Amino acid sequence: MPFVRSARPLVGAIALVIAALPFIATSAQADGPGAGSPWVVSVGDSYISGEAGRWAGSSNSSSAAADALGGTAYFDNTANNAEQIERCHRSKSAQIAIGGGINSLNLACSGAETATDASGSYFKPGLDFYDNGAGKVGQAKALQQFAATHNVKMVNVSIGGNDFNFADVVQSCVVDFLYSPSWAKDYCNDDNSVKANFTAANVAAVKTKVANAYLNVRTAMRNAGYADSSWTLLVQNYPSPIPNSSGYRYSQSGYSRQNTGGCGFWDNDANWANGTALPTINNTVTGAISQAGITNAKTLNLASAYNGRRLCETGVGLYEEVGLSSWTQSTAVDRTEWVNQIRTVTTAGSSPYYIQESLHPNYWGQLANRSCVRQAYNAGTPRSGTCVRNGNGLSSLGEPRMLLQ
Repeated sequence: MPFVRSARPLVGAIALVIAALPFIATSAQADGPGAGSPWVVSVGDSYISGEAGRWAGSSNSSSAAADALGGTAYFDNTANNAEQIERCHRSKSAQIAIGGGINSLNLACSGAETATDASGSYFKPGLDFYDNGAGKVGQAKALQQFAATHNVKMVNVSIGGNDFNFADVVQSCVVDFLYSPSWAKDYCNDDNSVKANFTAANVAAVKTKVANAYLNVRTAMRNAGYADSSWTLLVQNYPSPIPNSSGYRYSQSGYSRQNTGGCGFWDNDANWANGTALPTINNTVTGAISQAGITNAKTLNLASAYNGRRLCETGVGLYEEVGLSSWTQSTAVDRTEWVNQIRTVTTAGSSPYYIQESLHPNYWGQLANRSCVRQAYNAGTPRSGTCVRNGNGLSSLGEPRMLLQ
């Protein structure tokens, strides 16, 4: 089987980007709720941790063309030589580093669900108070410990995708694409294993899990000494990573969608993903706010943030397809994809890619999100909005041009 599950996931102004690389900005004055320099903190899963943030677009001929951050992309310890939690993939391009005098901390972890999973090869802290007594703690517990001695003004959260078994669904879609012929297509959206994630009963169950995760974040902040009115929970949903069938630049006949583009979905499944799966997940994520009774929440709608720059979408391409040789070229942000290719064993192999990076916002996507988060933070008066692309090129901060509406 070519697609195996690994640890679970689911610019141009280079000097400015490099200046933002220190993962946690230090503060001379950080002494608790309401005092000291302001902080923003991210909690949740791979869509906020920075998974795939090493790569600025894709190339099948040269990984160097898209390698924006190099082999230290996910190192987040003080010495910059390892991850604090292996395979959390908290990249240096992660969206929470909004800068502008605002300190940031990334507690999110690729593969995280609402509840901590300590049973696998890699520790996956959830949004709970798990504590093994030996330094492994849930993200809510870590947030509480940090917030008690730092002035946290906003907590940005992305959670729920892995509770819908995101990695398994993607795997099913790619396997069905690769192992069924075009004259007898096997769609993933009617597989029992996939449908089980989207029954009314399971959607309700996941919604309750997400609501409890939000409540855990609120409890962590209350335990750290915060009144609900003194900080904001910024809840973000998930962006569409692939286009509808009409937007694909590769035909569904043959194997080019996966072998070349790394986007092996049948047309029918791509339309289902955007028309059913994504809205169901996103409605669950936002609907859990009212179910939890959270009154200090704002929402960041990213559903269409990458439209026009999605994986295998018409109008963008691999570096070799668009005649570019490096992510540093001025037009790369507009002509290459903002979502990472779906990798299999044969395409990852001994390369620098991780399978878990598949179908995640890459370097461009992460920096686009960063702009959205900064606008949502709104100089300390957080607001809700829908974030969309706002023209071509890079902003003065070296980020894709985005607008929070």
